[in-house]
Amino acid sequence: MSSSRFIITVIGIDKVGIVADITQVMALYNVNIVDISQTIMADLFTMIMLGQIKDENFDLSAFQKAMSEKGAELGVEVKVQHEDAFRFMHRL
Repeated sequence: MSSSRFIITVIGIDKVGIVADITQVMALYNVNIVDISQTIMADLFTMIMLGQIKDENFDLSAFQKAMSEKGAELGVEVKVQHEDAFRFMHRL
């Protein structure tokens, strides 16, 4: 893996506990928040984070699955993309 950073997006109807529950999963996987932006537009919650890990044996698939499951539990959509893939997909 050339980068140890991930783009994490969370979108859904706002409710209490979204940030707490999402960051709890991140803590379980030892993912550090490098940067975070969160906005509420009417009742729509949006958050994007730049996460970083130090473990070379990090299981990205397991982390993506755990985040997706937590999102489903909360009624929000959570996507985790490797920074390199995200940058490649969003280049001009």
